[in-house]
Amino acid sequence: MTVPPRVRIVEVSPRDGLQNERATVDVATKLALIDALADAGAVTIEAGSFVAPKWVPQMADTDQVFARLDRRPGVTYQALVPNLQGVERALAAGVDEVAVFAAASETFSRKNTNGSIAEVMQRFLPVAARAQAAGVKVRGYISCVLGCPYEGEIDPAAVVRLAGDLIAMGCYEISLGDTIGVGTPTKARRLVEAVAGEVPIDRLALHFHDTYGQALANIFACLDFGVAVVDSAEAGHGGCPNVKGASGTVAKEDVVYMLHGMGIETGLDLARLCAAGKTISEALGRPTGSRVARAFG
Repeated sequence: MTVPPRVRIVEVSPRDGLQNERATVDVATKLALIDALADAGAVTIEAGSFVAPKWVPQMADTDQVFARLDRRPGVTYQALVPNLQGVERALAAGVDEVAVFAAASETFSRKNTNGSIAEVMQRFLPVAARAQAAGVKVRGYISCVLGCPYEGEIDPAAVVRLAGDLIAMGCYEISLGDTIGVGTPTKARRLVEAVAGEVPIDRLALHFHDTYGQALANIFACLDFGVAVVDSAEAGHGGCPNVKGASGTVAKEDVVYMLHGMGIETGLDLARLCAAGKTISEALGRPTGSRVARAFG
């Protein structure tokens, strides 16, 4: 098995990990989490999203988060944007990167973004153009790549087409999201193989939720294709606001433990990650979702 010598972990917990919380998480707590992640060696942190507060109230203060960031050299601070208004707010806040998001399922697209896949992609054309004109890179997310709560299994060909369209739009990287965590290793591997026929493997990332406990196995199954970017959330918190029962993105501590055990470098300090996960879990009033952090005590 040939695996990449180093994997870049994209930290999504300040956005994906917190967006589904009902109780408001204040700016100070978000900043403390972001700082702790940077101290642990995180190099890409999704610090929030510029979406309408009525849809995702937890992200209403993203402008304040970016205004008060203690920016660290070598750390990229990213934000999710849904439309042209969102990208303007992001640029005004001084983001390093923006991310756009589309779904491989028509039904999920309409329920999550109030538009068909085609309509959403048209909506993102001026977003990508505006960001690139400002010298800001654009990352693309595709959700429901391995299954949809409304449509069931998703044809890999739909994911391939969408990934190619996002690359053509100017996205430098495509994150493949198993939004409801239903994927299994063979299906994950086949999907990556299919998408890699359209998009270079070094421009693909994995974003696997752990609803059925398969995320680590799915990541492992894809590593020898050369995928070297993995999204994860501190302590495994989070979930999609529009999908009942979906758990968070795979716990960062667990991913790092597995990769380090395989001899793959990440540049991350596992002990510091576990400490950061404990702190944010206590702030949220729930136990960590990371098995590794629980073992660390």
